[in-house]
Amino acid sequence: MTVPVVHSLRDQIREHIVEGIVSGRWKPGERIVERRIATELEVSQTPVREALRELESLRLIESAPNKGVRVRNLTAADLEESYPVRAGLEQIAAELAADRLAADCSALEPHVTALYEADRHADGTAQVRHTVAFHRELVKAAGNSVLLHTWEGLGIEVFTALSIRWLGTVQKSYAEEHQDLVEAFRRRDPEIGALVKAHVLGCAPRA
Repeated sequence: MTVPVVHSLRDQIREHIVEGIVSGRWKPGERIVERRIATELEVSQTPVREALRELESLRLIESAPNKGVRVRNLTAADLEESYPVRAGLEQIAAELAADRLAADCSALEPHVTALYEADRHADGTAQVRHTVAFHRELVKAAGNSVLLHTWEGLGIEVFTALSIRWLGTVQKSYAEEHQDLVEAFRRRDPEIGALVKAHVLGCAPRA
């Protein structure tokens, strides 16, 4: 298998490893062999090592001397830890983006449409992809690069995928919840920050 050149090579390798963990190819506690991934993807070990280092910073994997790299045995409590931080960041983003999104929600709407389709087919992959994309557009609309960088550093896509696929979901409808947020922006709800914060906290897995 050859990694397609779309994003950086490291990003492609990271996505390959994350998908392997989420799908169960590598189980919690199982060793991930750097050399084997490099051979499989027909790349050098350097970008594989960089991708693994990034995933270790997200606490998805762990390394130990003489034991190599292994998938962390994550619990619901581990997955839940990032949600209060994310909720606070998105509350700030919503308040900063309120006027912009009240005037134009076109960046959010395609993801709501896609979520209706994903909900209809119980497509977990699409639910993850468009949920994360919706929230990324919300944060981008704040127009604050520091905020966006910090948000992206939380590994939102990884932990959303793990929360949904490993632990199931407490959402009745991803599409309806996100449609409610779009409507709140449109009507210039003065409590939009609190609404977004509550929404994010409501998505957290339950320990």
